[in-house]
Amino acid sequence: MFELESKAIDLLIEKELTVSTAESCTGGALASALINVSGASKVFNEGFITYTNEAKHKRLGVRVRTLNEYGAVSNATAFEMAKGVCQVAKSDVGLSVTGIAGPEGGTKEKPVGLVYIGCCVNRETKVTENHFSGSRSEIREQSVKAALELLIECLA
Repeated sequence: MFELESKAIDLLIEKELTVSTAESCTGGALASALINVSGASKVFNEGFITYTNEAKHKRLGVRVRTLNEYGAVSNATAFEMAKGVCQVAKSDVGLSVTGIAGPEGGTKEKPVGLVYIGCCVNRETKVTENHFSGSRSEIREQSVKAALELLIECLA
């Protein structure tokens, strides 16, 4: 996976863009992956771990209405997290992850492994819905990989 982090950091440096992360189920693993790359300090601004609804609202500006209507694990929440982290951290790029890593917490409508990933680049935001499987750590790892892939796609 190190190739993905390196490619993402290289693209950010090349395009002279800064990035910040807003994470829930990955608990900082995405930020850690990015700052594991030499040179990341040129482009990485901040990382937020907003595990609770209150933190998503307070730190990133996710609307209470969004959280109540769609839930923390939703396209709408990932969208607002990505946009919000750009605004709060004054970054060109915001990357968000919210999902259910398990093994508990899943429902029929929102099963374990459901993860939404958002990427906001210069105010244009894309969100993907992902369905991962495996252990908690495997789902978190797959989420980080998918977030890096989305970042690279959005920067290309």
